[in-house]
Amino acid sequence: MDTRQALDGRAVGIMLILCLIWGLQQVVLKAAAPDISPLMQIALRSGISAALVGALMFWRGERLSLADGNLRPGLLVGCLFAVEFLLVGEGLRFTSASHMVVFLYTAPIFVALGLHRKLPAERLSMLQWLGIAVSFTGIVVTFFGRSQQTTVGEPMDILWGDFLALMAGVAWGATTVVVRTSSLARAPATQTLLYQLVVGFVLLLLAAIVLGQTSINPTPIALGSLLFQSLVVSFASYLVWFWLLRHYLASRLGVFSFMTPLFGVAFGVWLLNEPLEPSFLLGSVLVLLGVVLVSGYGWFKQIISNAKRRS
Repeated sequence: MDTRQALDGRAVGIMLILCLIWGLQQVVLKAAAPDISPLMQIALRSGISAALVGALMFWRGERLSLADGNLRPGLLVGCLFAVEFLLVGEGLRFTSASHMVVFLYTAPIFVALGLHRKLPAERLSMLQWLGIAVSFTGIVVTFFGRSQQTTVGEPMDILWGDFLALMAGVAWGATTVVVRTSSLARAPATQTLLYQLVVGFVLLLLAAIVLGQTSINPTPIALGSLLFQSLVVSFASYLVWFWLLRHYLASRLGVFSFMTPLFGVAFGVWLLNEPLEPSFLLGSVLVLLGVVLVSGYGWFKQIISNAKRRS
């Protein structure tokens, strides 16, 4: 029997805080980039967070067995995690944090498409297909509706950075599909997270070395970013998210995730003085509307059903 409950005031408050943190992380990565590359920041934060998750598992008495059938999917999600954040790190070199957070959070669209093919129970409804069409329309508007002049960088550079951000969203979606359709769906959340962080740390550190992005200027903003990314984002916020998933309905939590890009765009404009083009604003609205239609279908369906019963 599923004992997960509908959202209450506590869950809504926690989700607001999580979305604020996740929206801020791209901005912090971008702000500290002159002193430590985003790729190096992500590699180091993954290693630090992996150590913290490992310590937590040891304290709880949880064991990581290599014979429980989770090794292969664990390594796969770790590789996808590394690909996602390699694309994030490289994308932030070319595009703005605002663009990054909007395109990265197209992941639910790719999750829905992947699960539609893998799980009969996850077949897409007409409303969800409409949401996917709206989101991809927003992507086209955002990619090709911008003016030729920009204060962030050369138009083709930004276009490349936006493409990398979108591919990071695809990789994030693929990670979720693997977790949902493999033995990891029954594994403790800490084990899945540990696989992602350990493999991500190794591969991202190697990528930083190969790409020559290992230099660190230990300024206050660089160290502050590393602490924020390691302790708050990759460790605390992910564990709180997994706790929410165990206690509340995932479909309703997912609807609130659309606030993360809104926070990300607001922080990018406020803290980094990033420009907002009309095409980006229009495209972002369409992308987020589509994500809400896809992710919130179960919630909308229940609301309509309850309204019909009352009438």
